[in-house]
Amino acid sequence: MARTSIHVSAPPEAVFAVLADPYTYEHWVVGCKRIRSVEGDWPQPGASFHHAVGLGPITVKDATTSVHADAPHRLVLRARARPTGVARVQIDVDASGEGSEVTIAEVPIEGPPAVLHNPIQDWLIDRRNREGLRRLKQLAER
Repeated sequence: MARTSIHVSAPPEAVFAVLADPYTYEHWVVGCKRIRSVEGDWPQPGASFHHAVGLGPITVKDATTSVHADAPHRLVLRARARPTGVARVQIDVDASGEGSEVTIAEVPIEGPPAVLHNPIQDWLIDRRNREGLRRLKQLAER
C-alpha cells in the first residue's frame, strides 16, 4: 500500500470542502483530465463522478465512487481506470496545529495491478500522490 502525507495550512473543513466538490478532482488528481458528470450526492456513499484520465493523447473514460464519507475526516473511494484496474483510495484529514495533516493510502484491489502489486508500484503511486497532495494543498489553502 502506498501511503503519502502532507501538511496543509488550512483546517480539516477547508480540505474536505475541496474533496466534497467532485469538479475539483481534475485540478488536483494527477492524470485526471476532466470530470464528465456526477451521479448522486457527492461525496455520500454510492455517489460517483465520471472522469477522463490519461497521459498525452491517450484518454480513458471511467468513474470513481464514494465508499465511505465521514466529513471532515475521511473519504474512501473506489477509483476505476480501465484497463489498468481498480484502486481503493482512503483520504484521511486530521487536525494538526493550525492546519491539517492529509494522508492518502492507495492500494490496487482489482485487475493486473492488484495481482502484480509490489513495492515498485507503491513507489510510483507515492510519487503521483505527492504531486496530487501538493495540488490539493494549494486548493485548500486558497
